[in-house]
Amino acid sequence: MSAASSAFQRPNRTKRTRRRVVLLTATAAAAALTVSACSSGGVSGGGGDTNFVTGNNGVDTVAQGKRSAAPELSGKTIDGKSLSTADYKGKVLVLNVWGSWCSPCRAEAKNLQSVYEKVKGQGVEFVGLNTRDASTTLAKSFEKEFGITYPSLFDPTGKQMLRFKKGTLNPQLIPSTLVIDRDGRIAARALQALSEDTLLGMIKPVLAEK
Repeated sequence: MSAASSAFQRPNRTKRTRRRVVLLTATAAAAALTVSACSSGGVSGGGGDTNFVTGNNGVDTVAQGKRSAAPELSGKTIDGKSLSTADYKGKVLVLNVWGSWCSPCRAEAKNLQSVYEKVKGQGVEFVGLNTRDASTTLAKSFEKEFGITYPSLFDPTGKQMLRFKKGTLNPQLIPSTLVIDRDGRIAARALQALSEDTLLGMIKPVLAEK
């Protein structure tokens, strides 16, 4: 092979080498992204292993023996009455975080009330946690508009939400809905507006537990 021919082929080999490097880099990046996307769980609210499983419906659930205790929430309701979630121990408790200004909260409100009416005689109680409303007047108007009959704690600054420990299935968004089992432990969580079917699907397995 002539010197001219060899000199002509060297740049081609260099180009091919560069293409291989680019391809390998892209492949490695795609693989890393896939691993990252598959690592969906275990960490919530800043750290810790929550032991949760996320279903296709976006609901996080925890096996009965691996649940974290929910904190006691207490204070005044939007009607000015005293309420403590500790009083509901022994029953399944549905806790819904909402605000009158929140569009998804408005979308799910009637669904929550409908499910409440279906299960309230079966050992299930509902408590709302109204947050970031400037006054109880706004919250009361919301409840009247959507026919909400279960009580809601008034939490304008969000301090009640901060009682949930990092690393548990804490309410991170508005709306958030938690199902707390009879022993006061968090069994399920949804960080989205709920349909009746999805909410019932969260409650029924916990209600069936012995």
